[in-house]
Amino acid sequence: MLAVLALAAVGGLFSRPPLPQDLTYHRFADQRAWLGIPNFNDVVSNLPFLLVGILGVRFVLRRDLVRDEGPFLTSVERWPYLLFFLGIAGTAVGSAYYHLTPDNPRLVWDRLPMAVAFMALFCAILSERLCATLGRWLLGPLLLAGVGSVAYWAWYDDLRPYYFVQFFPLAALPPIVLLFPPRYTGTRWLLGALACYVLAKVCEHPYDGVIFHATGECVSGHTLKHLLAALGAYCLLRMLQVRQPARRPENTALK
Repeated sequence: MLAVLALAAVGGLFSRPPLPQDLTYHRFADQRAWLGIPNFNDVVSNLPFLLVGILGVRFVLRRDLVRDEGPFLTSVERWPYLLFFLGIAGTAVGSAYYHLTPDNPRLVWDRLPMAVAFMALFCAILSERLCATLGRWLLGPLLLAGVGSVAYWAWYDDLRPYYFVQFFPLAALPPIVLLFPPRYTGTRWLLGALACYVLAKVCEHPYDGVIFHATGECVSGHTLKHLLAALGAYCLLRMLQVRQPARRPENTALK
């Protein structure tokens, strides 16, 4: 089913002509400068990414996590999450750099760590819901696919591969959660992260300016997107902090 879904997504995207980056994307609603920092709110709203990324890396690297009652049953399972939180921390740096002077070349450094985070998380979910061996084998190829999608866009100005990398895991996550029993408790935190990310995507272009004016020019949609996405990453950190191996998957799917 997942293979069919992936093929359908690829077929749907590549049946369309190339999708170049819309240059109006770089015209964000809140362009106010403060303390000498241009686009201040869109720049500093990346700090939660950095905080969650650092906290996540520190947590995953703790030596006492691999045990029968811990968040990881095997040490291999921690590596996708380590790469995910490294990607989240990298997103803070890349996105802040981009928002200082938004343009296509700087956007590459925003999207690269995000693509790593998307693919690492998707690999972790596949490993925990489908097969641990599958997750180990797919980690490298998925990361290459994520980085390659950004490189392809940068070279050919075609967003189709990047859209697949960003949105296919999002589309595949609900059926995976519904159909495959979890190895661990804490699924509600995973669903919370998914909800935060969906809301974050709603807040960005073209609703960036709508939200900015609706809030009396207090906060723009894109700034709110950063905060919601960082909250989603924090939900995943909390998932790891509180979860335990699922003893009876049929009764713990939503614990």
